Amino acid sequence: MTIWVDADACPGVIRDILYRAAERAEIPLVLVANRVLRIRRSPWISMVQVEPGFDVADRHITGQVAAGDLVVTADIPLAAAVVDREADALNPRGELYTRDNVQGLLDMRNFMDSLRSSGIETGGPRALDRNDRQLFASRLERWISGRAGNPRGN
Repeated sequence: MTIWVDADACPGVIRDILYRAAERAEIPLVLVANRVLRIRRSPWISMVQVEPGFDVADRHITGQVAAGDLVVTADIPLAAAVVDREADALNPRGELYTRDNVQGLLDMRNFMDSLRSSGIETGGPRALDRNDRQLFASRLERWISGRAGNPRGN
């Protein structure tokens, strides 16, 4: 069981929550980014730097993730690929991507992309707030607790 992080866009406060959880639960945490990140020194935390480029980190994570792992990402196409590989995906706001919701979220993302490319201003996501951080920490803890007696996720 490993926690993978699409780290280029992952907020620092979420990384801090992940660092503490990985060390406490002794779960490998792998941050994947196309730039060097400062990470906490720990036997449980590592970083993989991939080449710069569109979706390079996503492809690395998709190629490495195993069933039962967790991927932390706000990237819905990556979340869809992860769910297809029978792993779990959680966004930094604490929303769990599932087989039941990921296709609808992907369809909405694609629709919003088409609006933006046609010149319509759609705005961006709201700032991460305390409630988002608490929901993320709670969902992460629930995921870890659910795996504690079953490290292979079966």
